[in-house]
Amino acid sequence: MRNVLNSYGRALLSQLHGRILLLSVAPFILSLVLWGGLLYVGLQPLIDSLHALFTQYDFFRTSGQVLSTFGLGMLKAVIVPLIAMFMLLPLMILTALIFMGLFAMPAIGRHVGGRHFPQLDKKHGGSLLGSVATSLATFLLFIIAWVIMLPLYAFPPAALVGQAVLWGWLTYRVMAYDAMADYASAKERHAIMRTQRWPLLAIGMVSGVAGAVPGMLWMGGVMSVVFFPFLAAFAIWLYVLIFIFTGLWFQYYCLEALSRLRGVRGMTDVAPADA
Repeated sequence: MRNVLNSYGRALLSQLHGRILLLSVAPFILSLVLWGGLLYVGLQPLIDSLHALFTQYDFFRTSGQVLSTFGLGMLKAVIVPLIAMFMLLPLMILTALIFMGLFAMPAIGRHVGGRHFPQLDKKHGGSLLGSVATSLATFLLFIIAWVIMLPLYAFPPAALVGQAVLWGWLTYRVMAYDAMADYASAKERHAIMRTQRWPLLAIGMVSGVAGAVPGMLWMGGVMSVVFFPFLAAFAIWLYVLIFIFTGLWFQYYCLEALSRLRGVRGMTDVAPADA
Protein backbone atom coordinates (compact mmCIF):
# COMPACT_ATOMS: atom_id res chain seq x y z
CA MET A 1 0.00 0.00 0.00
CA ARG A 2 3.04 2.24 0.26
CA ASN A 3 3.04 2.65 -3.51
CA VAL A 4 -0.69 3.48 -3.42
CA LEU A 5 -0.01 6.43 -1.10
CA ASN A 6 3.13 7.46 -2.95
CA SER A 7 1.24 7.43 -6.26
CA TYR A 8 -1.56 9.46 -4.67
CA GLY A 9 0.88 12.21 -3.67
CA ARG A 10 2.42 12.27 -7.12
CA ALA A 11 -1.00 12.45 -8.77
CA LEU A 12 -2.06 15.30 -6.51
CA LEU A 13 1.00 17.34 -7.45
CA SER A 14 0.67 16.51 -11.13
CA GLN A 15 -2.96 17.63 -11.29
CA LEU A 16 -1.82 21.14 -10.39
CA HIS A 17 0.47 21.22 -13.42
CA GLY A 18 -0.79 23.66 -16.06
CA ARG A 19 -0.59 21.12 -18.87
CA ILE A 20 -2.67 18.62 -16.90
CA LEU A 21 -5.28 21.24 -16.02
CA LEU A 22 -5.66 22.01 -19.71
CA LEU A 23 -6.48 18.35 -20.36
CA SER A 24 -9.88 18.89 -18.76
CA VAL A 25 -10.90 21.41 -21.43
CA ALA A 26 -11.42 19.11 -24.43
CA PRO A 27 -13.39 16.33 -22.65
CA PHE A 28 -15.53 18.92 -20.84
CA ILE A 29 -16.36 20.95 -23.97
CA LEU A 30 -17.07 17.84 -26.04
CA SER A 31 -19.30 16.37 -23.32
CA LEU A 32 -21.05 19.71 -22.83
CA VAL A 33 -21.75 20.19 -26.54
CA LEU A 34 -22.92 16.59 -26.92
CA TRP A 35 -25.22 16.66 -23.91
CA GLY A 36 -26.42 20.19 -24.55
CA GLY A 37 -27.71 19.02 -27.92
CA LEU A 38 -29.11 15.74 -26.62
CA LEU A 39 -30.93 17.39 -23.73
CA TYR A 40 -32.34 20.10 -25.99
CA VAL A 41 -33.71 17.53 -28.40
CA GLY A 42 -34.50 14.56 -26.19
CA LEU A 43 -35.10 15.55 -22.58
CA GLN A 44 -38.74 16.61 -22.90
CA PRO A 45 -39.71 13.59 -25.08
CA LEU A 46 -38.09 11.31 -22.48
CA ILE A 47 -40.04 12.96 -19.67
CA ASP A 48 -43.27 12.77 -21.70
CA SER A 49 -42.72 9.05 -22.37
CA LEU A 50 -42.08 8.32 -18.69
CA HIS A 51 -45.11 10.37 -17.70
CA ALA A 52 -47.30 8.37 -20.10
CA LEU A 53 -45.88 5.12 -18.71
CA PHE A 54 -46.55 6.18 -15.14
CA THR A 55 -50.10 7.21 -16.04
CA GLN A 56 -50.82 4.00 -17.94
CA TYR A 57 -49.67 1.66 -15.18
CA ASP A 58 -50.68 3.82 -12.21
CA PHE A 59 -47.07 4.20 -11.07
CA PHE A 60 -47.83 7.63 -9.61
CA ARG A 61 -49.90 6.06 -6.84
CA THR A 62 -47.34 3.33 -6.18
CA SER A 63 -44.37 5.68 -6.19
CA GLY A 64 -46.26 8.15 -3.98
CA GLN A 65 -46.89 5.42 -1.41
CA VAL A 66 -43.24 4.34 -1.45
CA LEU A 67 -41.96 7.90 -1.14
CA SER A 68 -44.39 8.65 1.70
CA THR A 69 -43.13 5.58 3.55
CA PHE A 70 -39.66 7.15 3.63
CA GLY A 71 -40.92 10.64 4.39
CA LEU A 72 -40.24 11.85 0.85
CA GLY A 73 -43.82 12.47 -0.27
CA MET A 74 -42.91 15.97 -1.51
CA LEU A 75 -40.95 14.35 -4.35
CA LYS A 76 -44.06 12.78 -5.88
CA ALA A 77 -44.65 15.86 -8.05
CA VAL A 78 -41.16 15.63 -9.59
CA ILE A 79 -40.66 11.86 -9.58
CA VAL A 80 -40.79 11.57 -13.39
CA PRO A 81 -38.15 14.29 -14.10
CA LEU A 82 -35.97 12.84 -11.33
CA ILE A 83 -36.12 9.37 -12.86
CA ALA A 84 -35.25 10.84 -16.27
CA MET A 85 -32.26 12.60 -14.71
CA PHE A 86 -31.03 9.43 -13.01
CA MET A 87 -31.37 7.57 -16.31
CA LEU A 88 -29.21 10.15 -18.07
CA LEU A 89 -26.51 10.38 -15.39
CA PRO A 90 -24.78 7.04 -16.21
CA LEU A 91 -24.69 8.01 -19.89
CA MET A 92 -23.01 11.29 -18.98
CA ILE A 93 -20.44 9.28 -17.02
CA LEU A 94 -19.82 7.06 -20.03
CA THR A 95 -19.25 9.94 -22.45
CA ALA A 96 -16.90 11.69 -20.03
CA LEU A 97 -15.01 8.41 -19.55
CA ILE A 98 -14.69 7.75 -23.29
CA PHE A 99 -13.58 11.33 -24.04
CA MET A 100 -11.05 11.00 -21.21
CA GLY A 101 -9.67 7.81 -22.75
CA LEU A 102 -9.47 9.41 -26.19
CA PHE A 103 -8.00 12.81 -25.34
CA ALA A 104 -6.59 12.89 -21.80
CA MET A 105 -5.15 9.47 -20.94
CA PRO A 106 -2.59 9.40 -23.81
CA ALA A 107 -1.33 12.82 -22.68
CA ILE A 108 -1.29 11.70 -19.05
CA GLY A 109 0.74 8.65 -20.07
CA ARG A 110 3.27 10.81 -21.90
CA HIS A 111 3.46 13.28 -19.01
CA VAL A 112 3.97 10.66 -16.29
CA GLY A 113 6.05 8.23 -18.32
CA GLY A 114 8.35 10.83 -19.84
CA ARG A 115 9.03 12.62 -16.56
CA HIS A 116 9.13 9.80 -14.05
CA PHE A 117 9.63 6.54 -15.98
CA PRO A 118 11.93 7.37 -18.92
CA GLN A 119 13.66 4.00 -18.48
CA LEU A 120 10.53 2.01 -19.35
CA ASP A 121 10.27 0.65 -22.87
CA LYS A 122 6.90 0.91 -24.59
CA LYS A 123 5.48 -2.44 -25.71
CA HIS A 124 2.06 -1.11 -26.85
CA GLY A 125 -0.01 -4.01 -25.53
CA GLY A 126 -3.20 -1.94 -25.70
CA SER A 127 -4.95 0.11 -28.36
CA LEU A 128 -7.50 2.88 -28.79
CA LEU A 129 -10.07 0.35 -29.97
CA GLY A 130 -9.30 -1.85 -26.98
CA SER A 131 -9.76 1.11 -24.65
CA VAL A 132 -13.19 1.95 -26.08
CA ALA A 133 -14.23 -1.72 -26.05
CA THR A 134 -13.12 -2.10 -22.42
CA SER A 135 -15.01 1.07 -21.44
CA LEU A 136 -18.22 -0.05 -23.17
CA ALA A 137 -18.15 -3.63 -21.87
CA THR A 138 -17.40 -2.49 -18.32
CA PHE A 139 -20.05 0.20 -18.51
CA LEU A 140 -22.77 -2.25 -19.57
CA LEU A 141 -22.29 -4.13 -16.31
CA PHE A 142 -21.97 -0.84 -14.43
CA ILE A 143 -25.30 0.49 -15.68
CA ILE A 144 -27.12 -2.73 -14.73
CA ALA A 145 -25.79 -2.45 -11.19
CA TRP A 146 -26.58 1.30 -11.22
CA VAL A 147 -30.24 0.66 -12.01
CA ILE A 148 -30.49 -2.05 -9.36
CA MET A 149 -29.07 0.33 -6.76
CA LEU A 150 -31.30 3.32 -7.56
CA PRO A 151 -33.59 2.67 -4.55
CA LEU A 152 -30.59 3.30 -2.29
CA TYR A 153 -30.90 7.01 -3.08
CA ALA A 154 -33.70 7.07 -0.52
CA PHE A 155 -30.87 6.54 2.01
CA PRO A 156 -27.99 8.91 1.02
CA PRO A 157 -25.28 7.18 3.14
CA ALA A 158 -26.10 3.80 1.58
CA ALA A 159 -26.19 5.39 -1.87
CA LEU A 160 -22.76 6.92 -1.32
CA VAL A 161 -21.26 3.59 -0.28
CA GLY A 162 -22.91 1.76 -3.16
CA GLN A 163 -21.74 4.29 -5.72
CA ALA A 164 -18.20 4.18 -4.30
CA VAL A 165 -18.11 0.41 -4.80
CA LEU A 166 -19.41 0.72 -8.36
CA TRP A 167 -16.98 3.49 -9.20
CA GLY A 168 -14.14 1.53 -7.65
CA TRP A 169 -14.79 -1.39 -9.94
CA LEU A 170 -15.45 0.78 -13.02
CA THR A 171 -12.33 2.90 -12.67
CA TYR A 172 -10.18 -0.09 -11.78
CA ARG A 173 -11.15 -1.93 -14.95
CA VAL A 174 -11.03 1.03 -17.34
CA MET A 175 -8.24 3.22 -15.99
CA ALA A 176 -5.79 0.37 -15.42
CA TYR A 177 -6.14 -0.64 -19.08
CA ASP A 178 -5.57 2.91 -20.31
CA ALA A 179 -2.65 3.46 -17.93
CA MET A 180 -0.75 0.46 -19.30
CA ALA A 181 -1.89 0.54 -22.94
CA ASP A 182 1.32 2.09 -24.28
CA TYR A 183 3.90 0.70 -21.89
CA ALA A 184 2.89 -2.87 -21.02
CA SER A 185 2.46 -5.89 -23.24
CA ALA A 186 -0.86 -7.69 -23.03
CA LYS A 187 0.77 -10.40 -20.90
CA GLU A 188 2.30 -7.85 -18.52
CA ARG A 189 -0.99 -5.99 -18.23
CA HIS A 190 -2.88 -9.17 -17.32
CA ALA A 191 -0.20 -10.09 -14.77
CA ILE A 192 -0.40 -6.70 -13.06
CA MET A 193 -4.20 -6.69 -13.13
CA ARG A 194 -4.11 -10.08 -11.41
CA THR A 195 -1.36 -9.55 -8.84
CA GLN A 196 -2.24 -5.92 -8.02
CA ARG A 197 -6.02 -6.41 -8.03
CA TRP A 198 -6.62 -5.25 -4.45
CA PRO A 199 -4.42 -2.13 -4.48
CA LEU A 200 -5.93 -1.14 -7.83
CA LEU A 201 -9.43 -1.70 -6.45
CA ALA A 202 -8.51 0.37 -3.38
CA ILE A 203 -7.47 3.25 -5.64
CA GLY A 204 -10.74 2.87 -7.51
CA MET A 205 -12.74 2.82 -4.26
CA VAL A 206 -11.18 6.02 -2.94
CA SER A 207 -11.74 7.67 -6.31
CA GLY A 208 -15.25 6.22 -6.24
CA VAL A 209 -16.13 8.24 -3.16
CA ALA A 210 -15.22 11.41 -5.06
CA GLY A 211 -16.94 10.07 -8.18
CA ALA A 212 -20.18 9.60 -6.26
CA VAL A 213 -20.31 13.28 -5.26
CA PRO A 214 -21.67 14.62 -8.60
CA GLY A 215 -24.50 12.09 -8.34
CA MET A 216 -25.51 13.67 -5.03
CA LEU A 217 -26.38 16.85 -6.97
CA TRP A 218 -29.38 14.94 -8.31
CA MET A 219 -30.79 14.56 -4.81
CA GLY A 220 -31.95 18.16 -4.42
CA GLY A 221 -35.57 17.35 -5.23
CA VAL A 222 -37.48 20.16 -6.93
CA MET A 223 -34.43 22.42 -7.09
CA SER A 224 -32.38 19.78 -8.92
CA VAL A 225 -35.14 19.57 -11.55
CA VAL A 226 -35.37 23.35 -11.96
CA PHE A 227 -31.60 23.78 -12.31
CA PHE A 228 -30.97 20.51 -14.12
CA PRO A 229 -29.12 21.97 -17.18
CA PHE A 230 -26.71 23.86 -14.91
CA LEU A 231 -26.29 20.91 -12.55
CA ALA A 232 -25.63 18.63 -15.53
CA ALA A 233 -22.86 20.94 -16.80
CA PHE A 234 -21.35 21.22 -13.33
CA ALA A 235 -21.55 17.44 -12.83
CA ILE A 236 -19.79 16.80 -16.17
CA TRP A 237 -17.01 19.21 -15.19
CA LEU A 238 -16.59 17.46 -11.83
CA TYR A 239 -16.52 14.05 -13.52
CA VAL A 240 -13.78 15.19 -15.90
CA LEU A 241 -11.62 16.56 -13.06
CA ILE A 242 -12.14 13.40 -11.01
CA PHE A 243 -11.32 11.20 -13.99
CA ILE A 244 -8.10 13.16 -14.64
CA PHE A 245 -6.92 12.78 -11.05
CA THR A 246 -7.90 9.11 -11.07
CA GLY A 247 -6.08 8.62 -14.37
CA LEU A 248 -2.93 10.18 -12.90
CA TRP A 249 -3.15 8.01 -9.80
CA PHE A 250 -3.56 4.82 -11.82
CA GLN A 251 -0.80 5.90 -14.21
CA TYR A 252 1.75 6.36 -11.45
CA TYR A 253 0.80 3.16 -9.68
CA CYS A 254 0.66 0.97 -12.78
CA LEU A 255 3.95 2.19 -14.23
CA GLU A 256 5.68 1.66 -10.90
CA ALA A 257 4.22 -1.85 -10.75
CA LEU A 258 5.41 -2.44 -14.31
CA SER A 259 8.89 -1.23 -13.36
CA ARG A 260 9.02 -3.74 -10.51
CA LEU A 261 7.71 -6.50 -12.76
CA ARG A 262 10.51 -5.88 -15.25
CA GLY A 263 13.11 -5.39 -12.54
CA VAL A 264 13.74 -1.84 -13.71
CA ARG A 265 14.48 1.09 -11.42
CA GLY A 266 11.21 2.75 -10.31
CA MET A 267 10.11 6.38 -10.21
CA THR A 268 12.75 9.01 -10.83
CA ASP A 269 12.75 11.94 -8.46
CA VAL A 270 11.41 15.14 -10.00
CA ALA A 271 11.09 18.49 -8.28
CA PRO A 272 7.51 19.30 -7.17
CA ALA A 273 7.30 22.16 -9.67
CA ASP A 274 7.73 19.66 -12.47
CA ALA A 275 5.50 16.99 -11.00
